Amino acid sequence: MNILLLGSGGREHAMAWKIAQSPQTNKVFVAPGNGGTQEVATNLPDIDVNDFPAIAEVVMRESIDLLIVGPEEPLVRGIVDYFRRHETLYDLPIVGPNAAGARLEGSKDFSKAFMRRHSIPTAAYQTFMAENIQAGYAFIDTMKAPYVLKADGLAGGKGVIIAASAEEAKRELAEMLGGKFGMASSHVVVEEFLNGVECSVFVATDGKNYRILPVAKDYKRIGDGDTGLNTGGMGSVSPVPFADEVFMQKVEERIVRPTIAGLISEGIDYRGIIFVGVMNVGGDPYVIEYNCRMGDPETEAVVLRIESDFLELLRRIASGRIGFYELKEDQRCAASVMLVSRGYPGNYEKGKEMEIPIPPTDTILFHAGTVMRDGKVYTNGGRVLAVSSYGSTPEAALQRSYTHARQVLYDGKNYRHDIGQDMLLLAKGDR
Repeated sequence: MNILLLGSGGREHAMAWKIAQSPQTNKVFVAPGNGGTQEVATNLPDIDVNDFPAIAEVVMRESIDLLIVGPEEPLVRGIVDYFRRHETLYDLPIVGPNAAGARLEGSKDFSKAFMRRHSIPTAAYQTFMAENIQAGYAFIDTMKAPYVLKADGLAGGKGVIIAASAEEAKRELAEMLGGKFGMASSHVVVEEFLNGVECSVFVATDGKNYRILPVAKDYKRIGDGDTGLNTGGMGSVSPVPFADEVFMQKVEERIVRPTIAGLISEGIDYRGIIFVGVMNVGGDPYVIEYNCRMGDPETEAVVLRIESDFLELLRRIASGRIGFYELKEDQRCAASVMLVSRGYPGNYEKGKEMEIPIPPTDTILFHAGTVMRDGKVYTNGGRVLAVSSYGSTPEAALQRSYTHARQVLYDGKNYRHDIGQDMLLLAKGDR
Protein backbone atom coordinates (compact mmCIF):
# COMPACT_ATOMS: atom_id res chain seq x y z
CA MET A 1 0.00 0.00 0.00
CA ASN A 2 1.01 3.60 -0.62
CA ILE A 3 0.28 5.75 2.43
CA LEU A 4 -0.07 9.52 2.78
CA LEU A 5 0.17 10.82 6.36
CA LEU A 6 -0.62 14.48 7.04
CA GLY A 7 1.27 16.34 9.76
CA SER A 8 4.70 17.42 10.94
CA GLY A 9 4.98 16.56 14.64
CA GLY A 10 6.24 13.83 16.90
CA ARG A 11 2.87 12.09 16.56
CA GLU A 12 3.32 11.80 12.80
CA HIS A 13 6.92 10.57 13.10
CA ALA A 14 5.80 7.89 15.57
CA MET A 15 2.93 6.82 13.31
CA ALA A 16 5.15 6.77 10.21
CA TRP A 17 7.77 4.73 12.09
CA LYS A 18 5.16 2.15 13.05
CA ILE A 19 3.49 2.08 9.62
CA ALA A 20 6.86 1.52 7.92
CA GLN A 21 7.19 -1.75 9.84
CA SER A 22 4.08 -3.27 8.25
CA PRO A 23 4.61 -5.88 5.52
CA GLN A 24 1.70 -4.23 3.71
CA THR A 25 3.59 -0.96 3.31
CA ASN A 26 5.02 -0.03 -0.07
CA LYS A 27 5.67 3.72 0.17
CA VAL A 28 4.98 6.21 2.98
CA PHE A 29 4.66 9.93 2.28
CA VAL A 30 4.44 12.53 5.06
CA ALA A 31 3.17 16.03 4.30
CA PRO A 32 4.88 18.24 5.26
CA GLY A 33 6.94 16.03 7.62
CA ASN A 34 10.02 16.97 9.65
CA GLY A 35 13.69 16.15 10.06
CA GLY A 36 12.90 12.70 11.46
CA THR A 37 10.06 11.50 9.23
CA GLN A 38 12.38 11.52 6.23
CA GLU A 39 14.25 8.63 7.84
CA VAL A 40 11.23 6.33 7.41
CA ALA A 41 9.22 8.08 4.68
CA THR A 42 9.32 10.59 1.85
CA ASN A 43 8.62 14.13 3.02
CA LEU A 44 6.46 16.49 0.99
CA PRO A 45 7.57 19.75 2.64
CA ASP A 46 5.65 22.05 0.31
CA ILE A 47 2.23 20.55 1.09
CA ASP A 48 0.13 22.33 3.70
CA VAL A 49 -2.22 20.10 5.70
CA ASN A 50 -5.10 22.48 4.95
CA ASP A 51 -4.49 22.70 1.19
CA PHE A 52 -7.01 20.07 0.16
CA PRO A 53 -6.59 20.44 -3.65
CA ALA A 54 -2.80 20.02 -3.33
CA ILE A 55 -3.32 16.93 -1.16
CA ALA A 56 -5.70 15.51 -3.77
CA GLU A 57 -3.04 16.00 -6.45
CA VAL A 58 -0.56 14.01 -4.34
CA VAL A 59 -3.13 11.25 -3.85
CA MET A 60 -3.58 10.92 -7.62
CA ARG A 61 0.09 11.36 -8.55
CA GLU A 62 1.43 8.84 -6.03
CA SER A 63 -1.47 6.35 -6.29
CA ILE A 64 -2.24 6.69 -2.58
CA ASP A 65 -4.24 3.80 -1.12
CA LEU A 66 -4.82 5.25 2.37
CA LEU A 67 -4.90 8.83 3.68
CA ILE A 68 -4.20 9.31 7.40
CA VAL A 69 -4.94 12.72 8.92
CA GLY A 70 -2.70 13.42 11.93
CA PRO A 71 -3.67 16.91 13.22
CA GLU A 72 -7.12 18.18 14.10
CA GLU A 73 -7.37 21.33 12.00
CA PRO A 74 -7.86 19.72 8.56
CA LEU A 75 -10.45 17.37 10.09
CA VAL A 76 -12.39 20.24 11.63
CA ARG A 77 -12.11 22.12 8.33
CA GLY A 78 -13.70 19.15 6.53
CA ILE A 79 -10.97 17.33 4.61
CA VAL A 80 -12.96 14.07 4.70
CA ASP A 81 -16.04 15.86 3.34
CA TYR A 82 -13.88 17.40 0.59
CA PHE A 83 -12.78 14.00 -0.63
CA ARG A 84 -16.27 12.52 -0.33
CA ARG A 85 -17.43 15.22 -2.76
CA HIS A 86 -14.43 14.78 -5.08
CA GLU A 87 -15.23 13.74 -8.63
CA THR A 88 -12.79 10.81 -8.74
CA LEU A 89 -11.45 10.37 -5.18
CA TYR A 90 -14.80 10.08 -3.37
CA ASP A 91 -14.06 6.51 -2.26
CA LEU A 92 -10.50 7.13 -0.98
CA PRO A 93 -10.03 5.29 2.35
CA ILE A 94 -9.36 7.92 5.03
CA VAL A 95 -8.48 7.60 8.71
CA GLY A 96 -10.22 10.53 10.37
CA PRO A 97 -13.81 11.70 10.93
CA ASN A 98 -15.85 14.00 8.74
CA ALA A 99 -16.51 17.57 9.89
CA ALA A 100 -19.58 16.50 11.85
CA GLY A 101 -17.54 13.98 13.85
CA ALA A 102 -14.61 16.38 14.26
CA ARG A 103 -16.94 18.76 16.13
CA LEU A 104 -16.21 16.58 19.17
CA GLU A 105 -12.93 18.50 19.28
CA GLY A 106 -13.74 21.55 17.18
CA SER A 107 -16.48 22.76 19.53
CA LYS A 108 -16.27 22.30 23.29
CA ASP A 109 -19.93 23.33 23.57
CA PHE A 110 -20.98 20.67 21.05
CA SER A 111 -18.97 17.95 22.79
CA LYS A 112 -20.37 18.82 26.23
CA ALA A 113 -23.92 18.87 24.86
CA PHE A 114 -23.22 15.53 23.14
CA MET A 115 -22.17 14.04 26.47
CA ARG A 116 -25.25 15.44 28.15
CA ARG A 117 -27.54 14.02 25.43
CA HIS A 118 -26.05 10.56 25.78
CA SER A 119 -25.64 10.48 29.59
CA ILE A 120 -21.86 10.32 29.45
CA PRO A 121 -20.33 11.40 32.80
CA THR A 122 -18.65 14.80 32.65
CA ALA A 123 -18.32 18.00 34.70
CA ALA A 124 -21.33 20.30 35.07
CA TYR A 125 -21.10 23.28 32.70
CA GLN A 126 -22.73 26.19 30.90
CA THR A 127 -21.69 28.06 27.74
CA PHE A 128 -21.62 31.84 27.44
CA MET A 129 -21.21 34.55 24.80
CA ALA A 130 -20.39 38.23 25.18
CA GLU A 131 -24.05 39.19 25.19
CA ASN A 132 -24.81 37.05 28.25
CA ILE A 133 -21.58 37.54 30.17
CA GLN A 134 -23.53 38.66 33.26
CA ALA A 135 -25.15 35.21 33.34
CA GLY A 136 -21.63 33.79 33.18
CA TYR A 137 -20.62 35.80 36.23
CA ALA A 138 -23.74 34.58 38.06
CA PHE A 139 -22.94 30.95 37.13
CA ILE A 140 -19.42 31.32 38.49
CA ASP A 141 -20.88 32.58 41.76
CA THR A 142 -22.83 29.30 42.13
CA MET A 143 -19.67 27.18 41.89
CA LYS A 144 -16.76 26.37 44.16
CA ALA A 145 -13.15 27.21 43.31
CA PRO A 146 -11.19 26.43 41.24
CA TYR A 147 -12.98 27.14 37.95
CA VAL A 148 -12.37 25.77 34.46
CA LEU A 149 -12.88 27.98 31.39
CA LYS A 150 -12.54 26.58 27.88
CA ALA A 151 -12.56 28.37 24.54
CA ASP A 152 -15.21 26.69 22.41
CA GLY A 153 -13.08 26.45 19.26
CA LEU A 154 -9.56 25.33 18.40
CA ALA A 155 -6.97 27.44 20.21
CA GLY A 156 -3.76 25.54 19.59
CA GLY A 157 -3.94 23.74 22.93
CA LYS A 158 -3.93 27.05 24.83
CA GLY A 159 -7.66 27.64 25.24
CA VAL A 160 -8.13 26.16 28.71
CA ILE A 161 -7.83 28.34 31.83
CA ILE A 162 -7.99 27.10 35.42
CA ALA A 163 -8.84 30.03 37.68
CA ALA A 164 -8.14 29.85 41.41
CA SER A 165 -10.78 32.39 42.47
CA ALA A 166 -14.14 33.70 41.33
CA GLU A 167 -12.58 37.09 40.63
CA GLU A 168 -9.93 35.55 38.41
CA ALA A 169 -12.53 33.41 36.64
CA LYS A 170 -14.69 36.45 35.87
CA ARG A 171 -11.69 38.39 34.62
CA GLU A 172 -10.61 35.51 32.37
CA LEU A 173 -14.16 35.07 31.07
CA ALA A 174 -14.27 38.74 30.07
CA GLU A 175 -10.86 38.52 28.38
CA MET A 176 -11.74 35.33 26.51
CA LEU A 177 -15.08 36.66 25.28
CA GLY A 178 -13.26 39.88 24.39
CA GLY A 179 -11.04 38.04 21.91
CA LYS A 180 -8.16 36.61 23.94
CA PHE A 181 -8.15 33.51 21.70
CA GLY A 182 -9.72 35.16 18.66
CA MET A 183 -12.88 33.58 17.28
CA ALA A 184 -12.08 30.38 19.20
CA SER A 185 -13.30 32.08 22.40
CA SER A 186 -16.38 33.83 21.00
CA HIS A 187 -18.15 31.15 23.04
CA VAL A 188 -16.69 30.02 26.38
CA VAL A 189 -17.55 26.90 28.34
CA VAL A 190 -17.42 27.35 32.11
CA GLU A 191 -17.36 24.08 34.00
CA GLU A 192 -16.77 22.66 37.43
CA PHE A 193 -13.30 21.51 38.38
CA LEU A 194 -12.97 17.74 38.78
CA ASN A 195 -10.38 16.68 41.34
CA GLY A 196 -8.64 13.49 40.30
CA VAL A 197 -5.95 11.96 38.11
CA GLU A 198 -6.24 12.14 34.34
CA CYS A 199 -5.36 9.60 31.68
CA SER A 200 -5.64 9.41 27.89
CA VAL A 201 -7.85 6.75 26.34
CA PHE A 202 -7.66 6.21 22.58
CA VAL A 203 -10.57 4.53 20.83
CA ALA A 204 -10.04 3.31 17.27
CA THR A 205 -13.41 2.99 15.54
CA ASP A 206 -14.79 2.25 12.09
CA GLY A 207 -18.07 3.92 12.99
CA LYS A 208 -19.67 0.81 14.48
CA ASN A 209 -17.06 -1.33 16.23
CA TYR A 210 -13.99 -0.24 18.15
CA ARG A 211 -10.73 -1.18 19.80
CA ILE A 212 -9.29 0.56 22.87
CA LEU A 213 -5.57 1.21 22.41
CA PRO A 214 -3.00 1.18 25.24
CA VAL A 215 -3.80 3.82 27.85
CA ALA A 216 -1.32 6.63 28.48
CA LYS A 217 -0.81 9.65 30.70
CA ASP A 218 0.66 12.91 29.46
CA TYR A 219 2.14 15.94 31.22
CA LYS A 220 1.03 19.35 30.01
CA ARG A 221 2.72 21.93 32.25
CA ILE A 222 6.15 23.24 31.30
CA GLY A 223 7.69 22.91 34.77
CA ASP A 224 8.47 20.11 37.18
CA GLY A 225 5.68 19.40 39.64
CA ASP A 226 3.06 20.48 37.10
CA THR A 227 4.00 24.14 37.40
CA GLY A 228 4.07 26.94 34.87
CA LEU A 229 2.23 27.38 31.60
CA ASN A 230 0.36 24.74 29.66
CA THR A 231 2.14 23.24 26.67
CA GLY A 232 1.30 20.82 23.89
CA GLY A 233 2.76 18.09 26.11
CA MET A 234 6.10 17.49 27.83
CA GLY A 235 6.08 13.69 27.97
CA SER A 236 3.99 10.57 28.44
CA VAL A 237 3.97 7.13 30.00
CA SER A 238 2.10 3.89 29.32
CA PRO A 239 0.56 1.88 30.92
CA VAL A 240 -1.20 3.84 33.68
CA PRO A 241 -1.33 2.08 37.09
CA PHE A 242 -4.88 3.06 38.03
CA ALA A 243 -6.28 2.18 34.60
CA ASP A 244 -6.67 -1.46 35.59
CA GLU A 245 -9.27 -3.93 34.38
CA VAL A 246 -11.93 -2.71 36.81
CA PHE A 247 -11.47 0.98 35.95
CA MET A 248 -11.28 0.35 32.20
CA GLN A 249 -14.47 -1.71 32.33
CA LYS A 250 -16.19 1.38 33.77
CA VAL A 251 -14.63 3.51 31.03
CA GLU A 252 -15.88 1.16 28.34
CA GLU A 253 -19.39 0.79 29.74
CA ARG A 254 -20.00 4.39 30.77
CA ILE A 255 -18.02 6.31 28.15
CA VAL A 256 -16.81 4.37 25.10
CA ARG A 257 -19.97 2.44 24.25
CA PRO A 258 -22.32 5.43 24.79
CA THR A 259 -20.01 7.60 22.68
CA ILE A 260 -20.05 5.21 19.72
CA ALA A 261 -23.79 4.63 20.11
CA GLY A 262 -24.36 8.38 20.30
CA LEU A 263 -22.45 9.01 17.10
CA ILE A 264 -24.45 6.32 15.31
CA SER A 265 -27.75 7.65 16.61
CA GLU A 266 -26.88 11.14 15.36
CA GLY A 267 -25.97 9.87 11.90
CA ILE A 268 -22.24 10.59 12.21
CA ASP A 269 -20.04 8.11 10.31
CA TYR A 270 -16.93 8.38 12.48
CA ARG A 271 -13.95 6.46 11.08
CA GLY A 272 -10.84 7.36 13.00
CA ILE A 273 -9.43 7.78 16.49
CA ILE A 274 -11.38 9.28 19.37
CA PHE A 275 -9.17 10.61 22.12
CA VAL A 276 -10.96 10.66 25.46
CA GLY A 277 -9.40 12.64 28.27
CA VAL A 278 -10.60 10.69 31.30
CA MET A 279 -10.46 11.90 34.89
CA ASN A 280 -10.41 9.28 37.62
CA VAL A 281 -12.51 10.77 40.41
CA GLY A 282 -12.55 8.39 43.35
CA GLY A 283 -12.50 5.37 41.06
CA ASP A 284 -15.17 6.67 38.69
CA PRO A 285 -14.33 7.94 35.18
CA TYR A 286 -15.46 11.35 33.87
CA VAL A 287 -14.79 12.82 30.44
CA ILE A 288 -12.66 15.96 30.48
CA GLU A 289 -12.62 16.36 26.70
CA TYR A 290 -12.71 14.62 23.35
CA ASN A 291 -10.14 14.98 20.57
CA CYS A 292 -10.73 13.71 17.05
CA ARG A 293 -7.24 12.25 16.53
CA MET A 294 -4.27 10.69 18.29
CA GLY A 295 -2.73 12.80 21.04
CA ASP A 296 0.78 14.18 21.13
CA PRO A 297 2.97 13.27 23.06
CA GLU A 298 0.92 10.20 24.06
CA THR A 299 1.31 8.67 20.59
CA GLU A 300 5.07 8.52 21.10
CA ALA A 301 4.49 6.05 23.96
CA VAL A 302 1.29 4.35 22.76
CA VAL A 303 2.63 3.15 19.38
CA LEU A 304 5.51 1.44 21.15
CA ARG A 305 2.98 -0.72 22.95
CA ILE A 306 0.99 -1.78 19.86
CA GLU A 307 2.47 -5.13 18.93
CA SER A 308 0.06 -6.01 16.13
CA ASP A 309 0.15 -4.54 12.61
CA PHE A 310 -0.70 -0.83 13.07
CA LEU A 311 -1.29 -0.26 9.36
CA GLU A 312 -3.78 -3.12 9.30
CA LEU A 313 -5.66 -1.41 12.14
CA LEU A 314 -5.74 1.88 10.24
CA ARG A 315 -6.82 0.17 7.04
CA ARG A 316 -9.69 -1.55 8.82
CA ILE A 317 -10.77 1.73 10.45
CA ALA A 318 -11.11 3.34 7.03
CA SER A 319 -12.79 0.34 5.39
CA GLY A 320 -15.32 -0.31 8.15
CA ARG A 321 -13.95 -3.71 9.16
CA ILE A 322 -12.24 -3.17 12.52
CA GLY A 323 -14.39 -5.89 14.10
CA PHE A 324 -12.03 -8.55 12.73
CA TYR A 325 -8.85 -6.91 14.02
CA GLU A 326 -6.95 -8.55 16.88
CA LEU A 327 -5.18 -5.87 18.88
CA LYS A 328 -2.03 -7.18 20.54
CA GLU A 329 -0.33 -5.08 23.22
CA ASP A 330 3.36 -5.20 24.04
CA GLN A 331 3.58 -5.97 27.75
CA ARG A 332 6.60 -3.75 28.21
CA CYS A 333 6.27 -0.24 29.56
CA ALA A 334 6.96 2.88 27.49
CA ALA A 335 8.02 6.39 28.46
CA SER A 336 8.55 9.50 26.35
CA VAL A 337 10.39 12.67 27.40
CA MET A 338 9.94 15.78 25.25
CA LEU A 339 12.88 18.10 24.64
CA VAL A 340 11.80 21.68 23.94
CA SER A 341 13.34 24.99 22.88
CA ARG A 342 14.34 27.85 25.16
CA GLY A 343 11.34 30.11 25.75
CA TYR A 344 8.68 27.50 24.94
CA PRO A 345 5.67 27.68 25.31
CA GLY A 346 6.14 31.42 24.82
CA ASN A 347 8.38 32.93 22.16
CA TYR A 348 11.00 30.30 21.45
CA GLU A 349 14.20 30.10 19.47
CA LYS A 350 14.69 28.10 16.28
CA GLY A 351 17.57 27.17 14.03
CA LYS A 352 19.84 25.65 16.69
CA GLU A 353 22.11 22.90 15.39
CA MET A 354 21.54 19.61 17.19
CA GLU A 355 23.95 16.89 18.22
CA ILE A 356 21.96 13.66 18.38
CA PRO A 357 23.87 10.50 19.38
CA ILE A 358 22.63 7.21 17.98
CA PRO A 359 20.16 5.86 20.56
CA PRO A 360 20.70 2.47 22.18
CA THR A 361 18.43 -0.52 21.69
CA ASP A 362 14.90 0.05 22.99
CA THR A 363 15.13 3.85 22.67
CA ILE A 364 13.54 5.58 19.67
CA LEU A 365 13.82 9.27 18.83
CA PHE A 366 10.67 10.85 17.42
CA HIS A 367 11.30 14.25 15.87
CA ALA A 368 8.73 17.00 16.47
CA GLY A 369 10.07 20.46 15.61
CA THR A 370 13.18 19.70 13.57
CA VAL A 371 14.43 20.29 10.05
CA MET A 372 17.29 18.69 8.09
CA ARG A 373 19.65 20.93 6.13
CA ASP A 374 22.89 19.83 4.46
CA GLY A 375 22.96 16.63 6.47
CA LYS A 376 22.56 18.42 9.80
CA VAL A 377 19.51 18.59 12.10
CA TYR A 378 18.28 21.94 13.43
CA THR A 379 15.53 22.90 15.84
CA ASN A 380 12.44 24.18 14.06
CA GLY A 381 9.73 24.37 16.71
CA GLY A 382 8.85 24.69 20.37
CA ARG A 383 8.69 20.97 21.02
CA VAL A 384 11.76 19.50 19.36
CA LEU A 385 12.35 15.81 20.06
CA ALA A 386 10.54 13.03 21.93
CA VAL A 387 12.92 10.51 23.48
CA SER A 388 10.86 7.33 23.83
CA SER A 389 11.94 4.05 25.39
CA TYR A 390 10.78 0.56 26.26
CA GLY A 391 11.40 -0.93 29.68
CA SER A 392 10.42 -4.04 31.60
CA THR A 393 9.25 -1.63 34.32
CA PRO A 394 8.18 2.03 34.25
CA GLU A 395 11.39 2.92 36.07
CA ALA A 396 13.52 1.19 33.41
CA ALA A 397 11.71 2.91 30.54
CA LEU A 398 12.04 6.33 32.17
CA GLN A 399 15.70 5.78 33.01
CA ARG A 400 16.49 4.92 29.38
CA SER A 401 14.66 7.98 28.07
CA TYR A 402 16.27 10.35 30.55
CA THR A 403 19.75 8.94 29.95
CA HIS A 404 19.52 9.68 26.24
CA ALA A 405 17.71 12.99 26.77
CA ARG A 406 20.79 14.23 28.60
CA GLN A 407 23.01 13.18 25.69
CA VAL A 408 21.10 15.10 23.01
CA LEU A 409 22.70 18.52 22.76
CA TYR A 410 21.54 21.88 21.39
CA ASP A 411 21.58 25.44 22.65
CA GLY A 412 18.54 26.18 24.82
CA LYS A 413 17.48 22.58 25.46
CA ASN A 414 14.84 22.23 28.17
CA TYR A 415 12.77 19.33 29.50
CA ARG A 416 10.89 18.20 32.56
CA HIS A 417 12.73 15.99 35.02
CA ASP A 418 9.72 14.38 36.70
CA ILE A 419 7.81 12.66 33.89
CA GLY A 420 6.10 9.55 35.28
CA GLN A 421 7.18 10.10 38.88
CA ASP A 422 3.60 10.55 40.12
CA MET A 423 2.63 7.26 38.50
CA LEU A 424 5.57 5.48 40.15
CA LEU A 425 4.38 6.75 43.54
CA LEU A 426 0.82 5.72 42.71
CA ALA A 427 1.93 2.23 41.73
CA LYS A 428 3.77 1.91 45.04
CA GLY A 429 0.68 2.99 46.97
CA ASP A 430 2.23 6.23 48.25
CA ARG A 431 -0.57 8.39 46.81
